[in-house]
Amino acid sequence: MPSSADLRALTPELIVAGAALAVLVWATFLPPQRQQILRWMSAAALVAAAWQVLVLGAGVPSVFSGMYARDGVTLVLQAAALLGALLALALAGDYVERARLEAGEFYALLLVAALGAMVMAGSRDLIMVFLGLETLSIPLYVLAAFARTDLRSQEAGMKYFLLGAFSTVFFLYGIALVYGVTGSTSLPRLAAASDTLMLRVGLGLLLIGLAFKAAIVPFHAWAPDVYEGAPLPVTAYMSVIAKVGAFAALLRLFPGTLHTQSVQWTGILAALSTLTMILGNLAALRQTSLKRLLAYSSIAHGGFLLIGVAAGTTRGAWGVAFYLLAYTLMTLGAFAVALMVTRRGEEADQIADLTGLASRSPALAGAMTVFMVSLAGLPPTAGFVGKFYVFAAALDAGQTALAIVGVLASVVSAYYYLRVAYTMFSGEPGGDVTFAGDRWVTGALIVAVVGVLALGIFPAPVTAFVQQLEQALR
Repeated sequence: MPSSADLRALTPELIVAGAALAVLVWATFLPPQRQQILRWMSAAALVAAAWQVLVLGAGVPSVFSGMYARDGVTLVLQAAALLGALLALALAGDYVERARLEAGEFYALLLVAALGAMVMAGSRDLIMVFLGLETLSIPLYVLAAFARTDLRSQEAGMKYFLLGAFSTVFFLYGIALVYGVTGSTSLPRLAAASDTLMLRVGLGLLLIGLAFKAAIVPFHAWAPDVYEGAPLPVTAYMSVIAKVGAFAALLRLFPGTLHTQSVQWTGILAALSTLTMILGNLAALRQTSLKRLLAYSSIAHGGFLLIGVAAGTTRGAWGVAFYLLAYTLMTLGAFAVALMVTRRGEEADQIADLTGLASRSPALAGAMTVFMVSLAGLPPTAGFVGKFYVFAAALDAGQTALAIVGVLASVVSAYYYLRVAYTMFSGEPGGDVTFAGDRWVTGALIVAVVGVLALGIFPAPVTAFVQQLEQALR
């Protein structure tokens, strides 16, 4: 039986889980015109959970017989997950009503996916990691296919589900092999295990399962089609929340658990990072769809994030955490702009739809430019500081070649990101392109712009916050 201390340590997770159930039940009784209250309930739950995460801090290294922890990793990455969920909730805005989607189910699934990422952040046992992974994944499969009258959405959901189920098999088989070698699924027990061929195979299978969720090459093929077919708010959300959950588990597993065996796995992670950065950026060069461009952008940023994991140091780990916060703000901000531009009442998901945007909405074009500059890793934005941290960690760890590849990949990415900015400030806007959005989307856009610039100009407070990972990973 869990003790009161165990349950108290799970207060943020219980708040999110309870809110998801409450929203789902209330949705069956509320008429469609009053379903906006569900959005307020969801937002209140996310804010309350975030407050509890900060209040509880990082003072409980072990609960539930060592299977879970509320340490620095949990604190920082749960904060990132809740920030992403709150901004994604705001981005849904009037889109859910405009597209006639079921509001209660949408908000409940969003909350459950956030819960999955939170569980992955705090897990110190492979079974708990698996539970978090599935709690994160299954709602995203449903959300990808949530526009039931749109064939593209149905196709996206099916592709995501089939490939996701396939990757789950790898992860479960990896757990079985690790258990067979160590006699336990505990990460501390894994850290003390002898290095054997079977253990390496098991860890490789675990890596495949997590690499799929993070869209790491060569396990990335699902991302462009799923991102393009899913409803725009869903695409925005899954691009962030899946990264947070996957990299939380990667940090727990590699620099956190296997730091004494770094020679065996840093080379593999560095190779995956290199392939991901190269393919993601080169494929993005040819995209004309904004959603597909951001899909390949997400793949490329997975490669940049993997640099910090491959470094195998605590500096690399907190660099990844900072990068995740920056990535959350700049990616959801870019999707917020995309949500506010429509063509004939539908999603304006082509880059050409942004032509001349600056002449009709200078503020919107300026915000999108900030996000594109940040995604490219240019100063004075959060993207620049995030890349600086992971590149510096790679250099400190002797991964000079990996850092050079990262810099060159950033130079390539500047072309297609700045092409979006150039499109907005040139040409004449199309007559069938209009603007849609409410105060929720506007609020999310303002928060994202301020956050991207604040983290770029004054990174010290957030840097001090994410450095709390160091104690947990030593």
